[in-house]
Amino acid sequence: MRIVHKQNILRVIGVLLSLVLFQLSLAAYVTRPENLQLTQLLSDASDEALELANDANETQALILNDTNWVTHALMLAKVKGHVDNMALVIEKLSKTQKSGSELQEQAVERMLPLVKELSVNTMAAINYLNQNKDRPISDSYTQYLNKNAETARQLSSMISSLLEYQKSMAEIEKLRSKLVASGAPTS
Repeated sequence: MRIVHKQNILRVIGVLLSLVLFQLSLAAYVTRPENLQLTQLLSDASDEALELANDANETQALILNDTNWVTHALMLAKVKGHVDNMALVIEKLSKTQKSGSELQEQAVERMLPLVKELSVNTMAAINYLNQNKDRPISDSYTQYLNKNAETARQLSSMISSLLEYQKSMAEIEKLRSKLVASGAPTS
């Protein structure tokens, strides 16, 4: 009986804490409105990051499965194309980031170092491959590919999480507006 009572108290505290945090995060979120152009660019970045992550994962598989350096070169060229596309999207985002919400601005700031890291690692892997036209089995080459795959997954996850959060917060704001219009208390 005492265990059930303690669990109920913990649940109530958890719910109250969640409500307080929800109110604080909502207040921080609505400080500056979203920019629809930024939202579209973030969506484009999400699509590109997902393709990049998939291709970076495939390059990892090449280490184990493919002895042909040409296959490696083609796959790395594909990854480099995605990284270059991400850099273009980041450039567009950077130019307009201050016109969006704080959340959108933070997303751009967090994406930039990841894309730079992907660019550096991809070029290092390409340079290594150009100098070693046999089966790339060195530790450094493997590390470039592993780090690229990890960073690409991190970038993709971060952007998709941001978009989900943004979508959820917009829905919450719509519901809140409906409550205000109906005269119900919102605090």
